Formats: sequence, C-alpha cells, structure tokens
Amino acid sequence: MILFVEYPKCSTCQKAKKWLEEHNIVFEDRHIVEQNPTAEELKSWVTRSGLELKRFFNTSGLKYKELKLKDRLPEMSDEEKFSLLATDGMLVKRPLIVAENCVLVGFKEAEWEKML
Repeated sequence: MILFVEYPKCSTCQKAKKWLEEHNIVFEDRHIVEQNPTAEELKSWVTRSGLELKRFFNTSGLKYKELKLKDRLPEMSDEEKFSLLATDGMLVKRPLIVAENCVLVGFKEAEWEKML
C-alpha cells in the first residue's frame, strides 16, 4: 500500500494526487497537518529515501521562514530537526509518497514515473 502524505490546499499536492489517480495507483491519503508525521516515522522515511534530512523541510513555507530555520538548521542536531519537523506538518516538504520500495519527497513526475 502507498501512503500519500499531502496538504490538500497545496497545488503541487493536488497535481500529484491527480497524477496518482490518472495512473490508477491505489493509495491511502493522509492530511499532513491533521496527522503530522511523528519523529519516528520521519527517521524511517529519511533513512529509506536515501536523502539528506534537510530535504524533508518545506523551505518555501511561511512557517520555515517565520522560524528563521535557514539560519538555525545548520546549528541543530538531527534529533532536534526530527523533533521540530514532528511538531508541525507545515514544516514538512510535501507531497510525500511512502511505498514499500521507496520514499519520494516532492512531486517530480519523471521520478514518480520511474519509481511507481
């Protein structure tokens, strides 16, 4: 089963969801604000994705800018970063795909085409 973690008002998430539906991919939908990922989930997803932890931050989000994370993140430990991400879904890059064989961050159609 594929988990699709999204913020429904996000236009990129809407495009990604439409893409999944057009490709007849069955998924479980999860609202990132109502059901924020836990620190444990995030740790697992980062490990499985092979990406750096910083790629999981929504760097274009208002919350990211409001908290001045661009300056703060380099000084934070990974544990602090995971804890921070787990406090607010708006800090997490979206959409996220969590599948058996991969974790995809953001919507890059070519990457999704290859992995799903």
